[in-house]
Amino acid sequence: MTDFVTKTFESFDGTKLAVHRQGEGRPVILLHGLFSSADMNWIKWGHAKRLAEAGLEAIMLDFRVHGRSASPTDPAAYPNGVLVRDTAALIDHLGLPDGEYDLVGFSLGARTSIHACATGVLGPRRLIACGMGVAGLAEWEKRSAFFKRVIDEFDTIMRGDPAYLSRQFLKSQGVDRVAARLLLNAFENLDPAMLGNIETPTLVLCGDKDEDNGSAEELAALLPNAAYETVPGGHLDSATKPELGEKIVRFLNSS
Repeated sequence: MTDFVTKTFESFDGTKLAVHRQGEGRPVILLHGLFSSADMNWIKWGHAKRLAEAGLEAIMLDFRVHGRSASPTDPAAYPNGVLVRDTAALIDHLGLPDGEYDLVGFSLGARTSIHACATGVLGPRRLIACGMGVAGLAEWEKRSAFFKRVIDEFDTIMRGDPAYLSRQFLKSQGVDRVAARLLLNAFENLDPAMLGNIETPTLVLCGDKDEDNGSAEELAALLPNAAYETVPGGHLDSATKPELGEKIVRFLNSS
């Protein structure tokens, strides 16, 4: 098992995106959360290492506006479904056929993964959606309004404000706020009826105190072939728990 390597590739519109890889074996595409990065979600807390040690290859995309990827400020760089298209571009770049890779997403990454599978853009062997519930898919305007407030009122949000932790996280990650706001406008709601299109074996995995995106248990119930499990923590800290990586590995390597 080797340390991760980072390279860039050009997405569908020429935007340069970073992808980090660790391990050898069946490829697992990992998509991080909003204002986060592959490093913050998957590398820092040892999840990529766990996958590599289990004989899998962790392939971790930095979404546009995140991590080491480009942050264009041209509104034309943010068509509807842009992150689904970026993920599809990565899989095309890697030459991975349907059914020969697994797909794991946390929060925004889970939302992107579910949209891609429900609309038939991607066809992974197995799917894991972490930190996501039905409201995060069907009521995006509410979540979007929260994050737009974090951006628009960035300099005036103080300790004690419900948005303070998100403001601090955004600051710590050095995200370009102009580009981030453009990205927020590129997401669409998903009709829960579309979840019935996802026949892929799926694990819905959520912090036991995480209700940021609505009910994850409800999401699992709406998917035709899904299991529901929890790990300790709320929305932000559940990604730091070793149980997250352990349950991802267990599901992906189960028969």
